[in-house]
Amino acid sequence: MTSDPDLAWRVEEACLNAWPSQRQILLDGYLLRAAGGRSKRQNSVNPMRRSGAPEPAIAAAGALYRSLGQRPIFRIPAIAPQMEPFLRSAAYAVVDETCTLYRPLDDVSAEPDPSVAVATAPGADWLALRDAVNHADAAAARVFRDTVAALMLPRAFSSALAEGGIGAIAFGVLDRGMLVIESVATPEPLRGRGHARRAVGALLRWSRAQGAEAACLQVVAANTPARALYRGLGFTHELYRYHYRVGPEPG
Repeated sequence: MTSDPDLAWRVEEACLNAWPSQRQILLDGYLLRAAGGRSKRQNSVNPMRRSGAPEPAIAAAGALYRSLGQRPIFRIPAIAPQMEPFLRSAAYAVVDETCTLYRPLDDVSAEPDPSVAVATAPGADWLALRDAVNHADAAAARVFRDTVAALMLPRAFSSALAEGGIGAIAFGVLDRGMLVIESVATPEPLRGRGHARRAVGALLRWSRAQGAEAACLQVVAANTPARALYRGLGFTHELYRYHYRVGPEPG
């Protein structure tokens, strides 16, 4: 875990910026997001740097999520755990412990990989692969496209080419010299062949060519294959973890 809170908050903010929610408000210093779809990050209450006492935000968020027909979700990062004591009840389950990983980019070459296509927007094949790997229904697919449309920062979408099509995809967002890696996906029959490694590696090189100094990503702690992939790509420094407290479905 990091001993540098400024770096941790820089990464936290970059990750929020790289995965925007189309509907969000501030509640007493906490960011409430309600994009719809399946992403807990886009449908949860998040502490901000220097957020204060959480009780008013927790109460307001519970009422607001109920009015939207959504279950209340609270994201609890280790760098700002103040909501946790107020949510320790049977009504709020702990789910999805997640690692935030970081690596400098000073050892990354800017030389492109000709076997990976990098574009500023996702093509139809890129989107179709992501939908398929994530088993996205029409609503979830629409939320992801809205998320991409809401991005305000430089971004790149990589497709690692394989025989017969695309072997893996990923996208990255560049926030003040920090690359955030998102949506790494490989079709199940093609896993274990290095395609995801090439897709992410292309984004590291792209961002280095854009002047990025470091990269970060967030991965579910129990996802052993993904963590091994990222470790092999140099993401060996864990900054902090977070988990969610998830309330019951409305009604």
